[in-house]
Amino acid sequence: MKVIKTSIDGALLLKPKIFNDDRGFFLESWNKKNLIEIAGINQEFVQDNHSRSTKGVLRGMHCQLENSQGKLVRVNNGRIQDVIIDIRVSSPTFGNYYSVELSDENHLQLWIPSGMAHGFLVLSDEVDLLYKTTDYYYPEYEQTILWNDIDLNIDWKTGNRIPSVSLKDQEGVAFKDAVYFD
Repeated sequence: MKVIKTSIDGALLLKPKIFNDDRGFFLESWNKKNLIEIAGINQEFVQDNHSRSTKGVLRGMHCQLENSQGKLVRVNNGRIQDVIIDIRVSSPTFGNYYSVELSDENHLQLWIPSGMAHGFLVLSDEVDLLYKTTDYYYPEYEQTILWNDIDLNIDWKTGNRIPSVSLKDQEGVAFKDAVYFD
């Protein structure tokens, strides 16, 4: 596994070792020992999630204010633009966002430490997004930050296309009004 630091403090891109031949490929999508020894991520994962969406769907920007979740995200099928926002006040990268394309072709995984808001835009006809979390989902603690917040000015690379966004995500709070982590 190759570990690549991102522009957000503590967030990492992970590139697994891929074994290709004329029959296909093999990779380890998760190995606790390697995650600890190579990436320095010593977290217990308690839940696996699978999200399927179609082209143009934008989900985010979500975080859990209590029982904050770290996430290990990967795409099993398709392509997304994955985005995280650092909402940890004590972080040197507080208020910054990071964007990366994750796909079934590049096999990149994104480690998102707790204290981040997370979202993604589907770039392919369909996507299957898989992610492990370090805490359980508690909807009563969820906060949604506006995906198109003018202060964050996230480049979603949508051009003139308007993404398909849920009502919950349309009614998110502005970043300046969000609750942050200490």
